[in-house]
Amino acid sequence: MIILGLPIQVLLGQLTIGLINGSFYALLSLGLAIIFGLLNVINFAHGAFFMLGALAAWLALTVGGVNYWWALLLAPLVTGLFGIIVERLLLRRLQGLDHLYSLLFTFGLALAIEGIVRDIYGTSGLAYPVPAALRGPVDLGFMRLPAYRIWVVAVALVACFGTWALIEKTRIGSYLRAGTENARLVQALGINVPLLVTLTYGFGVALAGLAGVLAAPIYQVQPQMGSSMLIIIFAVVVIGGLGSTMGTILTGLSLGVIEGLAKVFYPQASSTVVFMIMVVVLLLRPAGLFGKEA
Repeated sequence: MIILGLPIQVLLGQLTIGLINGSFYALLSLGLAIIFGLLNVINFAHGAFFMLGALAAWLALTVGGVNYWWALLLAPLVTGLFGIIVERLLLRRLQGLDHLYSLLFTFGLALAIEGIVRDIYGTSGLAYPVPAALRGPVDLGFMRLPAYRIWVVAVALVACFGTWALIEKTRIGSYLRAGTENARLVQALGINVPLLVTLTYGFGVALAGLAGVLAAPIYQVQPQMGSSMLIIIFAVVVIGGLGSTMGTILTGLSLGVIEGLAKVFYPQASSTVVFMIMVVVLLLRPAGLFGKEA
């Protein structure tokens, strides 16, 4: 069968590959959206935290002898703990100042982290093997796809929609949302708002660490792996709407698919289509597709 001038197998294959990229965009952007939407911090260090998650998984394997499954649990925890330390000891000192201060701080922090990793491990990529249980292809009928890629999509979707449910459907999420609107009132009710803020920042960083572990067997673990994706995930957050978790998830998945289709129909635009969409959205709807107008 031919659709839009292409065999349906080719079209479905490209949609599937786009969904894989989109799941990475959604998971990475979600942590960024939570930190900005709930804490008002423009976290330019998010790409570096993504890289630290992948590096933690590599160190767990090569130094600690920890397999992939334990690394999938431990690396996000370690990365999130690092984020908590950053928030408590450094970022909190900038609370109440203009957003520009936190932006410059996190930008400098990202450069420092990448520089330290580059000095210790160099710029050449560190290989991380695919776990034995997820090696080999899976026949989808229209294409044979590596089993690990399907696993990545499944984990990313569970993490994304689980996080959305946590924020939008639970009491903890309602406390957090209320705390961002009126911290004094929520604190008067006995809620420890500063602790909630710290844990939220750590959770957002842990999501970046989880994405890093998932990415480690696909990409080479190297200092620049996060910074190369940072601009795209910022675009995802802007298009989805600042502060909208569901908007960020749906936009990340959609942009991955659109980018994949662009590679088939007009490859020259595949690297810029995300930013062209961002420009159009900002012109027509500055708050983003799912954001609320002020």
